[in-house]
Amino acid sequence: MVKVDISGALGFVTENEINALDTQKPLEKLKTLYENGWMGLPASFNPELANVIKRFRDGIKNQSDVLVVLGIGGSYLGARAAIEYIKSPNYNLLKKDTPDIYFAGNNASGEYLNQIIELIGDRDFSVNVISKSGSTIETAIALRFFKAMLLQRYGEAGLKDRLYVTSDIGSPLIKMAEREGYPFLEMPPEVGGRYSFLTVVGLLPCAVAGIDIDELMAGAKEEYENGLEDACLYAKARQALYKKGKNIEMLASFEPAFRYTGEWWKQLFGESEGKEGIGIFPSYADYTADLHSMGQLIQEGERNLQETFVSFSEPRQNPKVPGGDIHDDKISAIAGFDMHKINMSASEAVKRAHIDGGVPVLELCVPGLSAKSFGALVYFFMRSCAVSALISGVNPFGQPGVEAYKKNLFAILGL
Repeated sequence: MVKVDISGALGFVTENEINALDTQKPLEKLKTLYENGWMGLPASFNPELANVIKRFRDGIKNQSDVLVVLGIGGSYLGARAAIEYIKSPNYNLLKKDTPDIYFAGNNASGEYLNQIIELIGDRDFSVNVISKSGSTIETAIALRFFKAMLLQRYGEAGLKDRLYVTSDIGSPLIKMAEREGYPFLEMPPEVGGRYSFLTVVGLLPCAVAGIDIDELMAGAKEEYENGLEDACLYAKARQALYKKGKNIEMLASFEPAFRYTGEWWKQLFGESEGKEGIGIFPSYADYTADLHSMGQLIQEGERNLQETFVSFSEPRQNPKVPGGDIHDDKISAIAGFDMHKINMSASEAVKRAHIDGGVPVLELCVPGLSAKSFGALVYFFMRSCAVSALISGVNPFGQPGVEAYKKNLFAILGL
């Protein structure tokens, strides 16, 4: 479970100011409207659904060295985050018995698309196209490239075994799959894209990467059943800081494997809260690396920042610093220290420095990098995000502003 530490914010806001923010009405609204949707996903996950996902996983693994996941926003960020968090940011470079996984359809760059095609080379591959609407332009363009590539390499019969569709019931993609005989998984229609990781959207790519989806969903279920108080505390604390002028939140972790989780978090909070002229701007920093680029601004720039650190108490790997006659200064004494101790010391040092510099720091404490903790974090963030948005008075489930660029794009292209 995720535990929240607000002590690093109490010099900037009081506990009374945090507790004065009402979460009862938001929770009642969420339970009434969404308990049968994204909120209840951990409880509704069942062996039947798990077996369907595993059957699709086995079909992909048995015939392909590569899976290409086509999707944008919530259709790919969660899966990529999970693979990097649970397996490795270098997953595709590891020796393993699971396929490499490449992500495309999340931009409009021809160079990027060609590079993915070159990386596949002559290896056998499958495609999982994921789109809630079935007509997202970046994903639709990529699908045309990879469908043509599958057809050329495997013919009509092979194409039907290698193109996997994940979309809403009745969408253009599902209709195509039914018409042409492609395997497909239906997204729950009541679950929005950025809240969809704990469905077939995120679970199939994770399963293909060798992630234990039962363990992942067990972590989400534990958070669903026991994590309400901490989720509400995080929501209230960040909103109380927002009222004090802290309108930018810097999520940060000292583990590089967390980086794409930060990207997923940015979409979740940005699309949910940023509307009607208000919203905390979500950003992500990869510490300690970004301290050597952004650290000066964070320490002494405009005082409109709040930070949220995600820390892990149990290292997955913990080598010790080798000895040797290299340095003649303080660094020489660090030989023999384990890396987890150094990393956690760096976290505490940064926390103290930033608080002293006028930046409040919330901390989310997680046991370690695992499938179970990732499931818990995903559910924690989704619930706290919905509560936080409702505290601020906006609907966390619409994104009307996203459509503006799409309309302009079609007009510019003359479509």
